[in-house]
Amino acid sequence: MVFTPEFQANPHPVYARLRAELPVHQVTLPGGMLAWLVTRYEDARLALTDPRFVKQGLTTPTGPNAEIAPDVLAAMSSHMLSSDPPDHTRLRRMVSAAFTHRRVEQLRPRVEEITAGLLDEMAGQDTVDLIDAFAFPLPIQVICELLGIPGADRESFRDWSNTIVAGVVAGEKLPIAFAALLGYLRELIADKRAHPAEDLISALIEVQEADGDRLTENELTSTVFLLLLAGHETTVNLLGNSVYLLLSERERWEKLRADAETLLPTAIEEFLRYESPVETATFRMAAEDITLSGVTIPAGDAVLVGLLAGNRDGGRFPEAGLLDMARTENPHLAFGHGIHYCLGAPLARLEARIALGGLLSRFPDLRLAVPASELEWRPGVLMRGLLALPVTGLTS
Repeated sequence: MVFTPEFQANPHPVYARLRAELPVHQVTLPGGMLAWLVTRYEDARLALTDPRFVKQGLTTPTGPNAEIAPDVLAAMSSHMLSSDPPDHTRLRRMVSAAFTHRRVEQLRPRVEEITAGLLDEMAGQDTVDLIDAFAFPLPIQVICELLGIPGADRESFRDWSNTIVAGVVAGEKLPIAFAALLGYLRELIADKRAHPAEDLISALIEVQEADGDRLTENELTSTVFLLLLAGHETTVNLLGNSVYLLLSERERWEKLRADAETLLPTAIEEFLRYESPVETATFRMAAEDITLSGVTIPAGDAVLVGLLAGNRDGGRFPEAGLLDMARTENPHLAFGHGIHYCLGAPLARLEARIALGGLLSRFPDLRLAVPASELEWRPGVLMRGLLALPVTGLTS
């Protein structure tokens, strides 16, 4: 069975068998839901762009969000990632200006400052959990500052976010987390209306299309939720997975340290491909019967696009099972593809370059504090990341 703890410890052999034998295969997900899992690169790329795979229509009583109250679900899922054109086009246009390469580059000094502060806090300690001490606080602080969310609330966000990303695996905690986060966001938005500031939430409240169109209340809470969740979850896993890959085979760390200026950009793309921080794209539904790799997915069925699986497809990537930090031709799917391509990809890449560069230069002797085999991976279907990453060698 896929998405069990045993599977998540090392999913790659299972994905390899599926790509070879059952590239489009119906699986039972945690919670009992059935979905078609797409594992080959070309099929995945097609499913991410084919308009017959739609986003709307999956929030039914038998869908993945069955336990969430309908009013809460509407207030948290009316965002661009759960929409199809023309709604998606309109919603993405309203927020895309905040994530242009130029705007992201303006964040560089602040990302460098936050990174330096976190490195200072870790320096000299015997052992730290790199997820707790570095991989989580960096992106959550950046996205909270961008949105205008008080720093004191970040730990609550982590609890809510981990629960929501785990999905049905979180059990009865899931609807509680959704409701708590929604309540917080509504209060925050009300405060921003009364006291607007130079932040993204205030800008979203004021944004208005040429025809006078604005974000509805549900669209506003949903968009802030999406930006908050996606704005840090992917980067937490990217940083954790990257350091895990570097330290689990020490020669990788030494090789990257020796030529970080040249290798770091391509290495980050390879980390994204090899141990993708998002394991599967969010659910889609077949709007009609669709055939992929000789398998017909019936209309109305749920579909999971395997980003991690597709990124290890030897039919697209030469020596796909080899981590090659100098790989230059690397059209991975870690940030998706098509109209739902991750809006925050430039920010995630910027944070990764600064963060990994800082670790490499500040802590040359960094190493795992436990055997790699003892590390545990996060539960759930969506994300691929470690629960904790104990490291030592924190002397500069």
